[in-house]
Amino acid sequence: MHIHILGICGTFMGGVAALAREAGHRVTGCDAGVYPPMSDQLRSLGIELIEGYDADQMALRPDVFVIGNVVSRARLADGTPKFPLMEAILDAGASYTSGPQWLAEHVLQGRHVMAVAGTHGKTTTTSMLAWILERAGLAPGFLVGGVPLDFGVSARLGKNKFVIEADEYDTAFFDKRSKFVHYRPRTAILNNLEFDHADIFDDLGAIERQFHHLVRIVPGTGRVVVNATEESLQRVLAQGCWSELARFGAGGEWQAHGPHDAFEVLRQGEQVGRVEWALSGLHNQMNALAAIAAAEHVGVAPAEAAGFLASFRNVRRRMELRGTVARAGAAITVYDDFAHHPTAIRTTLDGLRKKLDADGHQGERILAAFEPRSNTMKLGTMAAQLPWSLEAADLAFCHSGGLEWDAAAALAPMGDRAQVAGAIEPLVAQIVAVARPGDHIVCMSNGGFGGVHEKLLSALRATGAAE
Repeated sequence: MHIHILGICGTFMGGVAALAREAGHRVTGCDAGVYPPMSDQLRSLGIELIEGYDADQMALRPDVFVIGNVVSRARLADGTPKFPLMEAILDAGASYTSGPQWLAEHVLQGRHVMAVAGTHGKTTTTSMLAWILERAGLAPGFLVGGVPLDFGVSARLGKNKFVIEADEYDTAFFDKRSKFVHYRPRTAILNNLEFDHADIFDDLGAIERQFHHLVRIVPGTGRVVVNATEESLQRVLAQGCWSELARFGAGGEWQAHGPHDAFEVLRQGEQVGRVEWALSGLHNQMNALAAIAAAEHVGVAPAEAAGFLASFRNVRRRMELRGTVARAGAAITVYDDFAHHPTAIRTTLDGLRKKLDADGHQGERILAAFEPRSNTMKLGTMAAQLPWSLEAADLAFCHSGGLEWDAAAALAPMGDRAQVAGAIEPLVAQIVAVARPGDHIVCMSNGGFGGVHEKLLSALRATGAAE
C-alpha cells in the first residue's frame, strides 16, 4: 500500500509514518515549517518529505491519503485554500482517512492496547511504560509523542502489546472525536485532567465527556489506572466505569513514599517496589506509579517494574540538557523542555528548583525562557496563569511573536523579574545580558523555538556572561 500523509511532521503523524514504513508500506508525506526531531527521524527512515500542500501531489496517486489534524478547509486572505491538496482530494473523490483511523485498522487491531491519556505527562509516562515492558521481555510496540532516549525512535510495531500516547485533541477536520476513542485500549491510564485546547473545547466539562468516551470502551476485563488526586477525573468516573479500577496518588491504592528520586512504591499500604532514578519532581513520581500499575495488568510484577525504571532515560525535550558554558566558579546550563501549558511550566520549574535545593545548589538561579505557542496559549485563555506558573523562576523571558494578546501586561505582576521580546534575537540578547555563572536556563516550547538553544549557547560562548 502507498500512503501519502498530510501533516507528516507532527509527532503523532510522524509516528504513524514510521509504523507504516516498518510494516512494509510505501510512505510519502508533506508538511510546512518542519523541525527536528521528527523531520530527522523520517528522513533516516527513507520517507520522502515534500514541503507544502500543493495540489500537484495528486500525481503521486497513493492508495489512500492520511490526513493530519493540522489540515483544514481554511482559506487565506485572498480567498485561496490554505491546503490546496486537500481541496484536490475532495474534488477528485480520492480515498482519504485520518491518522488515528488508519492506525486503528492497520496496526492496533488484535493487540492489547495500553493507552496513556492526560493533560500533562503523556509522553513521559508512555515512554516509561514502554521501557518497563521492554525490560520485561515483552517487546512492545509503541507510538510516543516524542523520542524516548532509550529507544531512539518515536514508534515501532513490536509484538502483541502496544503502548500509545492517547491525545484528547480532535481527530481531523472531518472527525471531531478525540483521537483516543479510536484506540480501544484494554489498559488505560488517566494521568490528570485540566482545561486545555481552548480552540476546540468550550470548557473543562467538554473534555471530561471525551475522557468518559474513552472509559466507556475499555472492556470489563480491562484496567483503568486513574490519578486519585484529580477531582476532574473523579467526575469522569462518576459517569460510569465498567472495568477494574486502579487509583494512584493520595487516596488511591498505589502510593509513593519518600523523595522524588528515591521512593518506595506502596499498594494498599504494603511496599511492593522501590524506584531510584535520575528524574526529579512530584509529576514524575506520579507518572511512575501510573506506569507501574498499568504494567502489572499485563503481568509485570511491581518490584520488577520499579527496578526497571532505574535505567529509564526520559524523552528528548523533557529537561534535556542542550549544553553548558564554562564560567569562573560555575557553568551556565541550558535545557530544552516541551512544557507549554501553565501547569506543565510550573511543574517543570518546581521540579528543577527542588532538585537544585536537594543537591546543595540553593543559590543557583533559574531563568525561564518560553513561548506561548500552543493553540490554547495563542488565544490568551491562560495568560493570567503565567505569573503563577513561573513562581519558581528567578527571571522569566517571553517570546511574544505572533500573539494577539499583551504578554507584558500578563506578566506585569512579576515586575522586573519578567521581560518580553517579539523575536528570538532580542530574547537571546536579554538573557545573555543578565546570565551569570551557576544559572540554569530552561527553554520551554512545544515547537522549535527558533533554535533558541543553540543561539543562546553560541552567544554566551562568544560574549561571556554578566557577573
